[in-house]
Amino acid sequence: ADRSVRTLDAVKAHYRGGHGEPGRRARKTGRSGRDVVVRVPLGTVIKEYPVGVVLADLTEAGERHVVAIGGEGGLGNSIFASAGQRRPRDFTKGETGEERVVEVELKTIADVGMVGFPNAGKSTLLRAISRATPTVAAYPFTTLNPHIGMVEGPSGEQIAVADIPGLIPGAHLNKGLGHSFLRHVERCKALLYVLDASIAEPDVNTQLHHLQTELRLYKPSLYENVSLVVANKMDLVEEDRGKLEALQQCVNLPIIPVSALRLWNIETLKLALLKLYSVQS
Repeated sequence: ADRSVRTLDAVKAHYRGGHGEPGRRARKTGRSGRDVVVRVPLGTVIKEYPVGVVLADLTEAGERHVVAIGGEGGLGNSIFASAGQRRPRDFTKGETGEERVVEVELKTIADVGMVGFPNAGKSTLLRAISRATPTVAAYPFTTLNPHIGMVEGPSGEQIAVADIPGLIPGAHLNKGLGHSFLRHVERCKALLYVLDASIAEPDVNTQLHHLQTELRLYKPSLYENVSLVVANKMDLVEEDRGKLEALQQCVNLPIIPVSALRLWNIETLKLALLKLYSVQS
């Protein structure tokens, strides 16, 4: 596991270790085959394919897992020499190395995971609360890989917040790359539901209900994580904020209205995130 590696994009479909070399005269052993080392991000999970048994979960920098072991080298004739047979013709051949098929997936390591539908403004929000620079654009699924930003508190404390790619209804059934996105939430200790307050359909209440349902159906324990709700794009809300008051009456979660684009109420959100994480810790 390498802290400088961020994605699994560079991981190839096939790897083969180097061949060993035969021994030589004067009792010289052959050179061992070259090891193949694949560098992966922290949070990489290695599973046996196709059964899905977890072989390794690399969460610390420098952690290693040997997927396949090379074959043992053969024994040269000098091993079989004796007083009665000084130049034996006996020898053993080297063994064939292991061949294995594994599945590699990345589960982002973050303290807080931002969950929302496409175009809810999660990437803009992450830019506003941290120094992360995810791509921002006016079309769905701008974020295809999680981005992590560090939120700093007034006393220098820091928490890692992940921008999880947008979910869609049916994500728990793997619709819209649902499982590829949802698995990144599994390690998060707290969740930040990001709602788009600027649209009428679906309204914030419906958005939150769908998001919580997807998490509960994918993995019930995720739904039970300590959570916070953000009503984003409040700069585009022209009418009164009655729907936010209605939402607050329906859910027992803190709701913070913000405008990530205008940086309105961002400091309040940052303090709430730090408090949320400290309660969870």
